[in-house]
Amino acid sequence: MAAPWAPDPAESTQQALGYPALFLLVALGALVPVIPTGALVSSAAVVAFHHRSLPLGVLLVCAVAALAAFTGDIALYWLGQRGVGSRNGSGWPARLRGRATPERLARARAGLEEHGVLVLVVSRLVPAGRIPVMLACLLARMPLGRFARGDAPACLAWAATYGLIGILGGSLFSEPWKGVALAVALALLISAVPAAWRRLRA
Repeated sequence: MAAPWAPDPAESTQQALGYPALFLLVALGALVPVIPTGALVSSAAVVAFHHRSLPLGVLLVCAVAALAAFTGDIALYWLGQRGVGSRNGSGWPARLRGRATPERLARARAGLEEHGVLVLVVSRLVPAGRIPVMLACLLARMPLGRFARGDAPACLAWAATYGLIGILGGSLFSEPWKGVALAVALALLISAVPAAWRRLRA
C-alpha cells in the first residue's frame, strides 16, 4: 500500500503531458487568436482543483499559462516590429490590422498615449482588446523591452482571471467534467459578450 503522501503515478503522467500541452496551445493561441485560450486555462484549472496537489496545481496552471501567453505575445510583437521596420514590408502588420477595426485601433492609440503600458494590462483582460493595443504599440514604435515590461503583468492578470473561473467551476461540482463544462461556458461567454454588444449597437 502506497504512503498517503506518495504521488499518484497516473496523476504525475497527466501533469507531465498536460502542462507542456497547455503551454504550446496557449502560446499558439497568442500567435493565432483562434484558439479559445481562456477556456483552456479554466479547464486545466478545474482539473488541477480536483487533484490532490491543490493549491499548487492551480498555481502551476496559472504560471504555465501566463508564461505561454507572454511568450506568444513577445513573438508576435517581434514579428510585427520586423514588419514595420522592413523596407520590403511584411504581412504581419497587415494581418494584425485585419483583426482590429479602425475604431478600436483609434481607441487603443488614444489610451496608449494617455495611460502608457497600463493599457496593456487592461487589453489582456478585455476580450479582443489585445490586438488593437499591440498594433498601437507597434505603430508608436514602442521598444520590445518596454512592451515586455507592460505585457508581463498583463499575462499574469489574464491567467489568474481564468484560473479563478476554473476554481469556481471546480468548487461547484464534485465531478470534474461538470466543472470543466461550466468553466468553458463562462470563458466563452466572456469572450462573446463584447462582440455581441458591438453588433447590438450597430
